[in-house]
Amino acid sequence: MQSIRSRRVVFPDGVRPATIEIQDGRIAAIGPFGSAEIDAGEKYLLPGLVDTHVHINEPGRTEWEGFATASRAAAAGGYTTLIDMPLNNLPETTTVENLRLKEGAARGQSMVDYGFWGGVVADNQEHIASLASAGVLGYKCFLVHPGIDGFTMVNGCQLEAAMPAVAKSGLPLLTHAELPEPIEEATARLKSENRDWRNYACYLASRPDVAEVQAIRLMINMARRFGAKVHIVHLSSVEPLADLKRARAEGVPITVETCPHYLRFSAEDIEDGSTVHKCAPPIRPRVNREKLWQALMDGDIDLIATDHSPCLPEMKRRGEGNFLEAWGGIASLQIALPVIWTEAQQRGIDIEHVTRWMCEQPAKLAGLDRRKGAIRVGVDADLVVFDPDAQKRVDPAKLHHRHPITPYSGEMLTGQLEMTFVRGEKVFDHGVFASEPKGIQCRRD
Repeated sequence: MQSIRSRRVVFPDGVRPATIEIQDGRIAAIGPFGSAEIDAGEKYLLPGLVDTHVHINEPGRTEWEGFATASRAAAAGGYTTLIDMPLNNLPETTTVENLRLKEGAARGQSMVDYGFWGGVVADNQEHIASLASAGVLGYKCFLVHPGIDGFTMVNGCQLEAAMPAVAKSGLPLLTHAELPEPIEEATARLKSENRDWRNYACYLASRPDVAEVQAIRLMINMARRFGAKVHIVHLSSVEPLADLKRARAEGVPITVETCPHYLRFSAEDIEDGSTVHKCAPPIRPRVNREKLWQALMDGDIDLIATDHSPCLPEMKRRGEGNFLEAWGGIASLQIALPVIWTEAQQRGIDIEHVTRWMCEQPAKLAGLDRRKGAIRVGVDADLVVFDPDAQKRVDPAKLHHRHPITPYSGEMLTGQLEMTFVRGEKVFDHGVFASEPKGIQCRRD
């Protein structure tokens, strides 16, 4: 039995002093503030964060990222559970055989717990049921080209072929919701006008809001027709929110996330050639950002996930500042909580909302909410000590993901991670990691 106390423990219903007793990796009891082996004092004691949108890229592209490096960044950022996306690794996680290869690559390497999404691609409908039986937590599909050729996008007919099996599995289908036609039309027009692709406004114009609107309408229809759970990943535009709100009011099983970069940055502030800011969908104007925050507060957006998507440094510099040619992806595992806390404080948003968006709701999406995502008796003792007042400027050299590339370089953030526990095991302590990885694979309850 071990124990940790804080005068500010963050529970789903509020913040109060408490002592957490831990036994066999789970929270055994919660009592009043009293004696304990570890004293967090006035620091927040949070549930471990859950990230349901991470590209770890191993096996096959470990030079981009890997379980060892991604999970160190996660532990240093307060994430205790990562759910890895099925693309960018080789082979892609679209069959049980490929899932087993990914499980083998992760085993014994991760500082934090982890799980896997399977893929729904153009031609793997017969593998959807077996992937569920084999342990995936859900599925991922793209309605637009994903940037690599191995993980194929799906069209409406292919979705219709896949949705009965997805619905039968009871697992969510995570969807990159942009349709290609508006993007192709906008891109062709911009090229015909000889626009400068080093200009961020040009890139933004190439991924119009309507691409998200039309894609989300398609997925609402699919969820309604087949009764399948659908989750919209990395929503960047507020334009589809009215459709989503109406659908949810009807009982359509659809949820939605946004990401730290959409909540921190705005298009007006991105300099020409700054391809470290490139992502898809794109970072949109300031007024859109503020509406995303309001949608979170209103409950119209369910959660925040990082979409941690690292690559080789030369891929970000490809074309020397050309947004059309550079890789689109932002790595933020280690600093996502300070980013969100910084922005939340500026809007008068409390820590309970932050933990709902970054702990409880992601755990629920992945089907892990009986063991992850909140501080209560019986769940895994995934805990984080967080100093909400410390301020620190982001130094890329001190980031632990494989390549220290980030649009947050030099940004002053509020909030500092001090300690991270995974199932009661200390994996990060004031800059020092556990001597051995502690993470294990998560399966749905």
